[in-house]
Amino acid sequence: MAVVILYGSEGGTAELVADHLADVLGTYDDTSLYDMMEYDAGDLDPENFHVIVCSTYGEGELPTGAEPFFEGLDEDEPDLNGLRFALFGLGDKVYEDTYNRGGEILAEKLVSLGAVQVGEHGRHDGSSSIRPKDQAEEWAKIIGEEFLA
Repeated sequence: MAVVILYGSEGGTAELVADHLADVLGTYDDTSLYDMMEYDAGDLDPENFHVIVCSTYGEGELPTGAEPFFEGLDEDEPDLNGLRFALFGLGDKVYEDTYNRGGEILAEKLVSLGAVQVGEHGRHDGSSSIRPKDQAEEWAKIIGEEFLA
C-alpha cells in the first residue's frame, strides 16, 4: 500500500509539516507528497493510505492551497468508499470557534463521499510552545504503527 501525503497551506507551515511527515513515513513502502493545489481529487485511490495536512485560514476557512482540491471533491463527488485517511490540522486556539476548522471541513467532505477517517485527528495549536513538526511526527508514528504496520 502506498502512502500519499497531501497538504493544503496558506503560509507554508502545512507544507513544511507534510515534507517532514514524508520523511517520517518514508519507511512504509511507497510514500509520495503532493500539494493539494496540484492534486486532482479524481486521483484519490482507495488502494492507498492518505495522510492529509491542512491549515486553517481567515475565519475558519480552508487555506488557498486546499481550495482547488476541495472544489474538485465538491463538483465531481467521487465515490470514496474504501478510502482511508488520517488528518493533521494546523490552527490557533486563540480563534476558539474556528480552531482547526480547515482540517475539519476537509475531513467532513471526504467522509461525506464515503471515505473513513482513521486515528486521532491531529490538531496543532499555533499558540503553543510545541513545534508543529514535532507534534506531527509523534502523531504520524502512532498512525504508522496502528494503520500501516
